[in-house]
Amino acid sequence: MHAPSSERFPVGRTLLLGAMFMGMGMTLPIFNHFVPIFLREMALSATLITFILTWDNYLNMFMQPIVGQLSDRTRTRIGRRKPWVLGGAPIALTAFLFVPSATTAYGVMAAIFFTNFGNALFRSPGVALIGDLYPSHQRSLANGIINLMLGVGAALAYFGGGWLYGQYGRYAPFVFGSTVMALALVIAALFVHEPRAQLYEAEEKEAGLLESTRALLRAGDPSVFWMLGAILSWFMGFTALEALLSLIGKESLGVPPDQMGQLVALLPAAFILCAVPSGLLATRFGRKPIILLGVGGLTGMLLYGYFVQSAPMLMGFLIPAGMFWALVNVNSLPALYDTAPQLRAGIITGLYYMASNLSAVLGPQLAGVVVDLTGDNYRNVFLYGAVFMALAGVCMTRVRVR
Repeated sequence: MHAPSSERFPVGRTLLLGAMFMGMGMTLPIFNHFVPIFLREMALSATLITFILTWDNYLNMFMQPIVGQLSDRTRTRIGRRKPWVLGGAPIALTAFLFVPSATTAYGVMAAIFFTNFGNALFRSPGVALIGDLYPSHQRSLANGIINLMLGVGAALAYFGGGWLYGQYGRYAPFVFGSTVMALALVIAALFVHEPRAQLYEAEEKEAGLLESTRALLRAGDPSVFWMLGAILSWFMGFTALEALLSLIGKESLGVPPDQMGQLVALLPAAFILCAVPSGLLATRFGRKPIILLGVGGLTGMLLYGYFVQSAPMLMGFLIPAGMFWALVNVNSLPALYDTAPQLRAGIITGLYYMASNLSAVLGPQLAGVVVDLTGDNYRNVFLYGAVFMALAGVCMTRVRVR
């Protein structure tokens, strides 16, 4: 059933839920920043490093739909979603602690696998809590607040993790991340309460890979294909940059990991500041022009990044890149909805995550191959990203928004 539209928005509940998501999400930036450095110290190639970094995306593609469906059918005294959150998070935070203590590549790989496995167990049920706890007209605001807190958590993780690494060594950021996740687990256990019975109509479920592909082929609309090509391309470029930014700093710029972590925090900080203005600009001028502005700006900044020689020059890359990325990322899923209004919401969401998950797997790995083929020149990740951003721009110009 629907709650009346006049129902007051539950700010306190949302902040608690956001704190839970923020705490559980702070391990990922620490992981992305320091694990490539650890693997590089073990003399692994960029191709193998990026393969290991993308394990979570392989798991997400296969595990999240299954776990989400299982949580729909779970019936316990504490709810449907919380058993998965309370079961997966301890696995993730415990395995996360073993990442910096592993002395071999296989040890790091094992710790990473169990960290990602634990994360995959709770991620989909955790997101489903939003549908369980909020009526339809409140979900966008709740999701916006939670994503804002996730962005703040990412900036804190990069900055705090970098500072801790410099002060106390390689173990400190991982102890920090696991401790924050443990606090988030306490919040989930004590303060996040699921309703015993379903209170609100669920949002339409994300369609699976086969169903989404069949619907796409039946639609036969070239604009949808071009839009998906743009989404795939810009995520191919940006996920590669995220995965290898710490190694770019260490190998090409000579910036130590602790200082690099504090610098990288500028990117999510700029994203946070521009997320809401990005949506407002798209409402005023249209999503396609704003996305094209973001893609064009990112292409230029990535070309500039290739010539960066110092920390101040890197700051001149990270802040504008975060701002331009907000113009693209905030409006990407809504633009896909605009392009394909004839398709069901679950189909569109399924197509979006199919493209973004595929690029999160392929983007970093292909960039790793490029680095290896060019003599360990990590600067080429900037050129790689610029090529895919430019390709995204070409695709976007062919999109017809209805």
